[in-house]
Amino acid sequence: MVRDDDQLRAIAGLQLRHGALHVRADGERAEEHWAHADDLAVRYPAVDVDPSVLFVDDGDVLTAAGVAAGLDLCLHLVRRDHGAAAATYVARRIVMPPHREGGQAQYRTEADPARNGGELAPTLAWLRSSLAEDLQLADIAQHAAVSTRTLVRRFRQECGTTPLQWLIGQRLDHARELLETTTLPVEEVARRTGFRTSASLRQHFARRLGTSPLRYRRTFQQPARVPA
Repeated sequence: MVRDDDQLRAIAGLQLRHGALHVRADGERAEEHWAHADDLAVRYPAVDVDPSVLFVDDGDVLTAAGVAAGLDLCLHLVRRDHGAAAATYVARRIVMPPHREGGQAQYRTEADPARNGGELAPTLAWLRSSLAEDLQLADIAQHAAVSTRTLVRRFRQECGTTPLQWLIGQRLDHARELLETTTLPVEEVARRTGFRTSASLRQHFARRLGTSPLRYRRTFQQPARVPA
């Protein structure tokens, strides 16, 4: 995908996407399916080919690892430009999970272990129902009945990230939903999503989303626009 003046110009297949790489600067990142990453790196040595993630968004050129990851990238654009509710609505219409992080490992074939019988499924479901709780790594390991080392390894295998980073992502998703669909004060949103304080929520919003909760709400709080 190539973006020009914030307008999408093209959604390209493999060969066209390779052509788009000519506009990349030395050292900039691009994504490719792990089976073809070595070939792409040889053909375009100036590009930093990353075969470990689903997609890369560098603003002007966006690349994905394959067909399914391309759909994830399209939903990422909908979410970035129109909000989480719109992306969730589109995902439901095309019958796919609403959100997979671009940095998620390619080797994971299931988007959501909690809904597809992964070993961590019961623990992930418990975490989603306990977002407001003050959970530490030891608490999660105790629920999963494994050591913290085993827990981290299984999370990387099934979710492509660490337990606490996964939890932060889930909390942010819930916070975004509350900001879009309610008028709750930011402090209450922080409390309900486990960030405890509005300062902590703002910090995580800035780090992950590059914006503030209030700015996000002003941009995306249009509950009547997208059906539930």
